Amino acid sequence: MTIRVTFLCAPGGDATVDPLLGDVPLSDLGLHRAAAAQAMLPPHELAVRAPSIRCSQTAAALGLEAAVEPALHDLGLGTWCGRTVDEVAAADPHGFAAWLKDPDAAPHGGESVRRLCRRTANWLGSMAPDTGHTVALTEAAVVRAALIHALGVPARAFWHLAVPPLSTVSLTLEGGCWDVRVDDVDAAPQDDRRWPHSRPAMLVHARSDQSASHRFGGGKRPGTPQEAAFAACR
Repeated sequence: MTIRVTFLCAPGGDATVDPLLGDVPLSDLGLHRAAAAQAMLPPHELAVRAPSIRCSQTAAALGLEAAVEPALHDLGLGTWCGRTVDEVAAADPHGFAAWLKDPDAAPHGGESVRRLCRRTANWLGSMAPDTGHTVALTEAAVVRAALIHALGVPARAFWHLAVPPLSTVSLTLEGGCWDVRVDDVDAAPQDDRRWPHSRPAMLVHARSDQSASHRFGGGKRPGTPQEAAFAACR
């Protein structure tokens, strides 16, 4: 049985880089980058997207006809929606710190990271083997959750994964193991902005006999596959 899904991360909507939390429309720059990324779309049999405004706008800019998939909605941030990261950190420093460290924390009254990871894993597990290649346009948080499931790493590793806007992550399930491929972002202009809640990490194939890797962030390459499985999860 082989299942393949390519996640495309919508621009905007990532608490590590964006000023506002929650679902907000794309900026003119975000729309321009989305339109420029059309060539990145792989051939596919099915396309789905998260129900957010930015994913709807991104799909339109890409010319992608994608069905709405409620299971791919963003991490629910409850009372923090519409606020900036700085505002939340100043108003509730203990809750904000717990949110970044504890995958079961939900100080905003919304969804915990662990629940998001479980929801995303359930969606991946529900895919039929005859679906063909699926493109899933969704939020950075959902892509992180998919990587947590595919790699079998702890949910506390969630914020260690940097998922750039308009990057693609392909997951292939074959023989009971997920293989992960992360493609470079060619359409979006590069800059030197740091990802404040993300640390260097490395992904490796689930199979030890076909090991391959792709790095997230910077830093030195870990020396062994065991170290590489999640270098930043400490």
